[in-house]
Amino acid sequence: MHQLTRKAYHRYIERIGQEPAPMRANYSHLRPPSCAWVLEDDGHLVGVLVCEWAADHLMVENVAVDDAHRGQGAGTMLLSWAEEQARAAGKDEVRLYTNAAMHENVAYYPRLGYRESHRADQDGYQRVHFAKSVSP
Repeated sequence: MHQLTRKAYHRYIERIGQEPAPMRANYSHLRPPSCAWVLEDDGHLVGVLVCEWAADHLMVENVAVDDAHRGQGAGTMLLSWAEEQARAAGKDEVRLYTNAAMHENVAYYPRLGYRESHRADQDGYQRVHFAKSVSP
């Protein structure tokens, strides 16, 4: 999971001027309310989704897809899974954020129904926050 995340975000280092936050995260110590799901194809890791449960929403902390599978719907599938899990748990919303310099992501999330909620400097990163209602 860590290797896939590092590979998936490596292309953004120069653009951001430092390693993106998911590259620095230690996923070997996830504990509730954090959770992780992986997407595999024939036993090979295709993507990873790391989330944290909150009282009224599910926060997506990381969604990363192997370079060989980019553009094939894996990220959309992982986010759809998160939305289904949030809905099943009675949560009203899925939230996520991306770095403002990751313009591909800033354009991608609205196409999936996420609306930009705000922008903020956080932990040395310029973040764009998004939310999507998953109420039935």
